[in-house]
Amino acid sequence: MGVAIMLVGAPAMAAVVTVGPMDDVEAAINAAEPGDEIVLSGGEYTLSGRFGIDIAGTEAQPIVIRAAKGDHPHLHRPESDQNIIDIDGAAWVEIRGIELSGGSAGIRVSAADHLTIADCELHDTGDVAIRANDGGALYEALHIVHNDIHHTNETGEGMYLGCNANACQVANSIIERNHVHHTNQRSVIQGDGIELKEGSYGNVIRDNVIHDTNYPCILTYSTVGNGEPNVVERNVMWNCGDHGIQSAADTTIRNNIVLSANADGIAMQQHQSGSPQNLVVVHNTILQAQGHAISLRNAEGSVVIANNALYASRGSAVFLGPGDTTGLVMAGNVGVGGVTGGGMGYVEGDPAVDLVDGHYDGAPPIDVFPAMGGALVSAGDPAYVPDDDFNTTLRDGEPDVGAYRYDPAGNPGWMIVEGFKEFPDDGGAGTGGEESGGDETGTGSEGGSVDETGTGGGSVDETSGGPSGGTGSATGGTGDPAGADGGGGGEGCGCRSSGDPRGGLALAFVLGLLRRRRDPGAIAAR
Repeated sequence: MGVAIMLVGAPAMAAVVTVGPMDDVEAAINAAEPGDEIVLSGGEYTLSGRFGIDIAGTEAQPIVIRAAKGDHPHLHRPESDQNIIDIDGAAWVEIRGIELSGGSAGIRVSAADHLTIADCELHDTGDVAIRANDGGALYEALHIVHNDIHHTNETGEGMYLGCNANACQVANSIIERNHVHHTNQRSVIQGDGIELKEGSYGNVIRDNVIHDTNYPCILTYSTVGNGEPNVVERNVMWNCGDHGIQSAADTTIRNNIVLSANADGIAMQQHQSGSPQNLVVVHNTILQAQGHAISLRNAEGSVVIANNALYASRGSAVFLGPGDTTGLVMAGNVGVGGVTGGGMGYVEGDPAVDLVDGHYDGAPPIDVFPAMGGALVSAGDPAYVPDDDFNTTLRDGEPDVGAYRYDPAGNPGWMIVEGFKEFPDDGGAGTGGEESGGDETGTGSEGGSVDETGTGGGSVDETSGGPSGGTGSATGGTGDPAGADGGGGGEGCGCRSSGDPRGGLALAFVLGLLRRRRDPGAIAAR
């Protein structure tokens, strides 16, 4: 089909360019100017050579690359010698409602700020699905929202954000409402769900559903003083191949639900240059058939563990390993397994009594909402109560222990199932459309190659931060200098333990330009 172009005049002359599988989509995208929309018709777009884009919109006139309304474009790269898309440069760009499969990395971003990736599906990639990790880059204000990411291979992370040893940074970004799963295929040698590397700061990872990973479901490192702490909140995860959430330092971890992890539910431990300090772990609900619900090892500074519901069938509710615990505050925790290593701020509970349907089976169906008459209701310390809960229900200072605020009428929000976390105002969120199916237009950006090189890494081992002090390793594959993923990862996670989401009408375009925007950093509830 031929490329169809429509000029639209508000607020400035802009174009809606409709392309199909037989068109030069790469050229159409690279010709885009601020305010333009590149609209992909349905069908499979088979990619062979490198597909690289370098474009810039503005805050008032972003460039939008999206699926046609009601259509399902699928970018497929049969070979793994190139990434599906290489974003060599992008500012104020939105990619929405597109399926991507095959290739090496799914989306590799080398330089970008205010890049949104929303309502896309990335799957069966030869390597990591989304990577933002070119050395020397600063990825500012990424928005990665409502994407279905699954069945990766090789290094296999769902998202690899930032660089080892503070070599690049992802900053002030929002990673929310994604479904990341099955990063644990046989070929996967790392396979974190979402990995946020050392030196990245001011990021929020929230409302994601993550399960069946090979490494931790969520892994954060230290900010090394670059900026504000990161926030990990309102996520649910299960069958995490290592820890559920692992963090070295400088992170607030609140209102999360961990149903099972092969190691510990939440692990705070030394990793690269970060040792546990500036950590706040409050109002999480964790059920562990094995391992500890929360562990703390080699602490060097302030750590708060408060108002968590912590049920460990065989391990400790809280395990305090070696390190300086003089900066540790524990308060209002309830659970099973006790506290190893001493400490106050904990009382025993019973998941069969404290939760509506609590069990140690490790996956849905399950209901970990507080039960009437259980030990979680009003049992926490009021000093550590956050503004909202897992459902974004305002807590109003009520110190109910765990991820939920208690309601005698029962859980008023989304029930945990495999898929996207839903909110009452979603209105059937899905892929595409002028409204994109997501909750709002956001901004974000990502970055691309492996940390160290753009042409492939070697075998790299790191000291594990895992409970047993083992090693994490990965062998970097070969990457094409013209734009392959730069190797299979070029580094070890260093976290292994011993255990193992579519419009060419002028009116639609104008409406698209006028759609409501909100500051991603201010989005706290739906």
